[in-house]
Amino acid sequence: MPLVTSTEMFKKAYEGKYAIGAFNVNNMEIIQGITEAAKEVNAPLILQVSAGARKYANHTYLMKLIEAAIAETGLPICVHLDHGDTFELCKSCIDGGFTSVMIDGSHHPFEENIKLTKQVVDYAHSKGVVVEGELGRLAGIEDAVNVSEEDAAFTDPDQVEEFVQRTGVDSLAIAIGTSHGAFKFKGEPKLRFDILEEIERRLPGFPIVLHGASSVMPEYVEMINNNGGNMPGAKGVPEDMLRKAASMAVCKINIDSDLRLAMTGTIRKYFAENPSHFDPRQYLGPARTAIKELVKHKIVNVLGCDGKA
Repeated sequence: MPLVTSTEMFKKAYEGKYAIGAFNVNNMEIIQGITEAAKEVNAPLILQVSAGARKYANHTYLMKLIEAAIAETGLPICVHLDHGDTFELCKSCIDGGFTSVMIDGSHHPFEENIKLTKQVVDYAHSKGVVVEGELGRLAGIEDAVNVSEEDAAFTDPDQVEEFVQRTGVDSLAIAIGTSHGAFKFKGEPKLRFDILEEIERRLPGFPIVLHGASSVMPEYVEMINNNGGNMPGAKGVPEDMLRKAASMAVCKINIDSDLRLAMTGTIRKYFAENPSHFDPRQYLGPARTAIKELVKHKIVNVLGCDGKA
C-alpha cells in the first residue's frame, strides 16, 4: 500500500466520532513501536516529522523507515510535516514525498497567516498533498516551537470561516487550552469545549486538530524521577478530555511528549538496574516495547480508532 493523505481518514473519523493519532517520529525504534501497535489493533496512522526530527534523522532515512513500516504492516499511513514555518520547508517536504504538511503561520498577524497558508495550499494541492493550517497559539516548548503563556491565545471562532475559505486548508489546528511539552498546566487542566463547539457549528464537517495533547502519563514521569530525573510538576491533558474532543469535531490528535517520556523513562530505569550494560539493543528494545504499549493504549482508550484501518 502506498502512502495516503489524511482526507479519507478524517472523513471517516468525523462521521465515526473518533480521532486519528498523529505520532511524532525521530528514529527507527519509535517508528517500529508506533506501527507495530497500530497493526495489532488495525488502526490508521499519521506519522509526524518535525523540522528538528528531519534534521536529526535525515529526510531520506525517515522516509525509507516509513516505507519499511508500510511493507511490514500494510496499514494506511500518512506522513505529515509538523509545524512547518516557511513555504520553503513545506515545499521541500512535499517534493520529498510527504502526503501532508502543516504550515504554522499562527505567529503572524491574521492577514499574513492567510497569505502564507494559501501559498502552501496552492503548491501542495497541485501535487496532491493536503495542508493543515493553524489559528490561535499554544503555549509551551517543543522542538523549534517556543511560546510563552503571555503570548498564547485561544482561537477566535469569528475568524475560522474566513480563514478556511480564503486559504483552502484541509484541516485546522486550534488552541483551546492544550500546550506543548510536559509542563502544560499550573492549576487544574481545562479545555475550552465551548470554543470547540462554536467552531464545529461554524465549520460543520470540517476536521479540527489538537496539538499539545500528550497526557504526560504519571507512570513514566515517576519512572524518570525515580531513576535520576527531575520533573516535578509535570502535568498533561486528562485522557477523558481528549476522548470527548475526539467525539466532537477533532479528527487528529498530536502525541509527542508521551512518546519521549515513555522512551526516556524506560531507558533510565534500564540503566539504573543494569549499570554495566552498553549494548544499545539491550536498552532500545525495552524502549521500543514501551512505545508500542503506550500507542496501543492511546489508540484504544483515547482516540477510538482501533479497527478503523
